[in-house]
Amino acid sequence: MDLTQGTLKEKHGRAKKMMLWFGIISLVMSFAGWTSAFVVSSARPDWLKEFVLPNAFIMSTVVIVISSITFILAKRALKNNNRQQTTIWLLATLVLGVVFIVNQFQGFQQIIDLGYYFTGAASNVTMSYIYLIAMVHIIHVIVGLICLLVVIYNHFKQKYNPTNMLGFELAATFWHFIDILWVYLFLFLYFVR
Repeated sequence: MDLTQGTLKEKHGRAKKMMLWFGIISLVMSFAGWTSAFVVSSARPDWLKEFVLPNAFIMSTVVIVISSITFILAKRALKNNNRQQTTIWLLATLVLGVVFIVNQFQGFQQIIDLGYYFTGAASNVTMSYIYLIAMVHIIHVIVGLICLLVVIYNHFKQKYNPTNMLGFELAATFWHFIDILWVYLFLFLYFVR
């Protein structure tokens, strides 16, 4: 396919999708660096080998996977020109995204309740890595929620339809990426000691 072909609108859409993928690739590289540093640091004598992730992190993983499903259902409803179902699924995705963040902070509290701190004299390097990785991911979920709010606003303004879904698709792609990223991070933190 020749990327120079097509209408100006099609070229504009391809450019936006390409920019999103460049951003996603840079995020993958960043998280790959942090998880690599985690692996290298796990050889330290003060590394916690027996630590188990809190249950709130397990719940947040389930919640974010469900939120990806609701976003898929919203897109399907929009393609079928069912505005009411699109609204319901978009709002469900938004609520689940907020619940994910709440669960993450509950997980941090559970870690603190176990006596593990992220910084300061009572901290250790294992918890600092877990905190860093989870917090940076939370920041990206917040960005995803902002994108989702823009999509919901544009949906209410009736800017999307089955033939005009670019902004919707960009937000959905980013949302699914942060979902897949968290599943990877959770499994990594759960199994890599």
